[in-house]
Amino acid sequence: MNGMNLHPRVSATAFLIADPARAAMLMALADGRALPAGELAYAAGVTAQTASSHLAKLLDGGLLAVEKEGRHRYYRLADAQVATLLENLATVGVRVPVRRKPLGREAQNLRFARCCYDHLAGQVGVALTARLTDAGFIAAEADKRFAVTPAGAAWFGELGLDVAALKPGRHGIARQCLDWTERQHHLAGPLGVAFLTLLCERDWLRRTNTSRAVQVTARGWVDLRERLGLTPELLAAGADDSND
Repeated sequence: MNGMNLHPRVSATAFLIADPARAAMLMALADGRALPAGELAYAAGVTAQTASSHLAKLLDGGLLAVEKEGRHRYYRLADAQVATLLENLATVGVRVPVRRKPLGREAQNLRFARCCYDHLAGQVGVALTARLTDAGFIAAEADKRFAVTPAGAAWFGELGLDVAALKPGRHGIARQCLDWTERQHHLAGPLGVAFLTLLCERDWLRRTNTSRAVQVTARGWVDLRERLGLTPELLAAGADDSND
């Protein structure tokens, strides 16, 4: 058998993502939302006709799914694996010092805290994961998994999250997701999804309606300081270290 035919989707998928307009559309959907073609065309900076062509290719390639509501069609990523693929691709490549313009406001917001499909990413996501690890609530394991310790199960339980009730995914109850801006791992998997949902319900975090950005509320900073020792100053210091 010809070895070139064993993995035919690798090159096809890579081709779909390689186009800048299609990549922009995919990243616009990386927080799990479903968006109409018009908004995706705007995100990619292309005309409606060009966007329609790109969306058709992404649907045929299995990267997108579409939902119909009356006369309207809403596009979303096919599944969480596509979001993980996008985040992982963003980390590939050698980081070299280059001269570049300062990040714009939106880019700064996304780096600070954002949704990675269905869990928390960015500086806040990485810092929270580090604090949970340092406190002994979760522990890194092989195969990019996190184990929840008895102390961690009790801590999450105090917040209202029953770890034992979570259904494990392919990589267990919690996995390590490499953050594309911070180049460190943040918490993902069923626990990461439930944790983000809980933090939003407790009004520690707020998701925005127009982007993947997530905000930490005043109440959130108070509770994060009390429960995990996480402060804006500590987060800023970590960000400065990562830029050295």
